[in-house]
Amino acid sequence: MRILSGIQPSGTIHVGNYFGMMKPAMELSKKGEAYLFIADYHALTVLPEPEKLRERTRDVAVDFIACGLTEETVFFRQSDIHEIPEFTWILSCVTPMGLLERCHSYKDKLAHGMSPNHGLFAYPVLMASDILLYKSNIVPVGKDQKQHVEVARDIAQKFNNQYGEILVLPEPMIRNEVAIVPGTDGQKMSKSYNNTIELFGDEKEMRKKIMAIKTDSTPLESPKDPEKCPVFALFKLFASEPQIAAMAENYRKGGYGYGHAKKELFDVFWEYFRPFRTRREELLKDMGYVDSFLKKGAEKARETAVNTMKQVRESIGL
Repeated sequence: MRILSGIQPSGTIHVGNYFGMMKPAMELSKKGEAYLFIADYHALTVLPEPEKLRERTRDVAVDFIACGLTEETVFFRQSDIHEIPEFTWILSCVTPMGLLERCHSYKDKLAHGMSPNHGLFAYPVLMASDILLYKSNIVPVGKDQKQHVEVARDIAQKFNNQYGEILVLPEPMIRNEVAIVPGTDGQKMSKSYNNTIELFGDEKEMRKKIMAIKTDSTPLESPKDPEKCPVFALFKLFASEPQIAAMAENYRKGGYGYGHAKKELFDVFWEYFRPFRTRREELLKDMGYVDSFLKKGAEKARETAVNTMKQVRESIGL
């Protein structure tokens, strides 16, 4: 079974990225053959500054390896797979316009003020290309991305009906709701909301962010419901079961303020990522290793891509 997942280099990696995508993605190799890519072609839909795109792509690679990614996972840059643009064009030629016009992500992005361009509109075809080129069986996605996997299935089915059973129809794997990590304002943690807690931020700055998490006005001496507090929700991601039980008891008995909880949250957060920070500092001094890691992944991914494209090109008459 082949499992595929990707992440855009859209900014600094934060706690929501780690628990929502990174940690689950790194565990995929236990379930099957895992392909994980940095979606730098996808990032072009918003025309980022060239140097910033290179820097963000590098940082995503470093962060994943620092957080424990092993070479069991086929890890690569999307742009290192030269078959992707050709395959995307071929799939575009069998993709009905109506299929793309029904995709909600394009409408959502326009509603949020993004400037329309063909790349943004045709984004689902590029995503289908990512999925189908490697004959992926399973694609872990959030609920908001499920439609893109369904579009990939529709495109694959249309291609197969016309040219033969060549492409594998993928199945979506909806990520666990643990992916909904609260930000400093209580909403879902997202760069769009400017409410993130970065994995590898400055200690003083991260402490300041955590101490500024929005809570209600319940007095220190009053009992509180831990399950309604974003501080407790974050604490549960990092703490041990005894630590979680102790904090919940403190909330319920009263005499325990949100300031106390935030201090405890910072301590477990900082300790949780300590070994990753150390590893990251080592990697930044040895970028040759990071480049080699990505090169090996790209070589493996291209083996699969070349085989698929051989079948595709022959079937369509190229």
